[in-house]
Amino acid sequence: MTIRLQRLRTLRVASPSPPGRGAFISAASGLVAVGRWLYVIADDELHLGVFGATGARPGALVRLLPGTLPGNRKKRKARKADFEVLVLLPGFSGLPDGALLAMGSGSRPGRRRGVLVPLDQAGAISGAPRAIDLSGLYRVLGDKLGEVNVEGAVVLGAQLCLLIRGHPQRGGSALVRLSLRAVQRSIARNGAVGALRCQVRHFDLGEADGVPLGFTDGTALPDGRLVFCAVAERAADSYQDGPCVASAVGMIGDDGTLEWVRRLHRPWKVEGITVGRDGRLLLVTDADDARVPAGLYGAVLAGPGWK
Repeated sequence: MTIRLQRLRTLRVASPSPPGRGAFISAASGLVAVGRWLYVIADDELHLGVFGATGARPGALVRLLPGTLPGNRKKRKARKADFEVLVLLPGFSGLPDGALLAMGSGSRPGRRRGVLVPLDQAGAISGAPRAIDLSGLYRVLGDKLGEVNVEGAVVLGAQLCLLIRGHPQRGGSALVRLSLRAVQRSIARNGAVGALRCQVRHFDLGEADGVPLGFTDGTALPDGRLVFCAVAERAADSYQDGPCVASAVGMIGDDGTLEWVRRLHRPWKVEGITVGRDGRLLLVTDADDARVPAGLYGAVLAGPGWK
């Protein structure tokens, strides 16, 4: 059984980021729905995309880090922060209404930064973004996993869970569980996430045409289950891009076991997932081509296909 997605909108923005970029987000990599807003992170930008939860009006870009990335694709790839992760943190010290946390993938030394974006009670941005050092955490992940490629994160109860995408040829996706309280305490005290204790569980998500599926993002359901998206990308390693052979959505139960994985009817490279205000599953895509706008897609999280 395959899952069909409905295209909802193109992620266009009122003003592009320089130099010479199109007026849209292309490499959408993480998605969070809060209140009246959809927040989208892109792995080749230094900005956060902010869109209305309804309608199709162009969004806005909010700067996360200083500087300007090169327009050349190869140079941009080498210098980008590679923000693959966007997660909503509940309120903690100094941030009573919570914050968005954007995280680099950790696949290279320059990709081990994060940015904290304060929110107000309604879910709107309410303060200047703050840079967060993630190098201590990523050293721990490197010791445990060898190759680090953090693609998603989700708060599950008292834990912050990181979704690690395995090697594009060998697979080996993993779910890393951290104490949410320890993460928040580390950020509040040190402006960093240090060498925290973690639990690792590996997953075999299957393959498509001989290419392993790997996590790209996840989101929590009210009943404690985790819905994730995954892709099978024919690439040499976690740094290089390659053609997307297949995409999928899957479910991990509240006991941590893999319940099911279902292919999408088309191999869109889905890299961000969340649940909208109406309970519908929302996903965003990365075309691996700066000339192609990312899309927002929807699917109804109900019926026999989701059990």
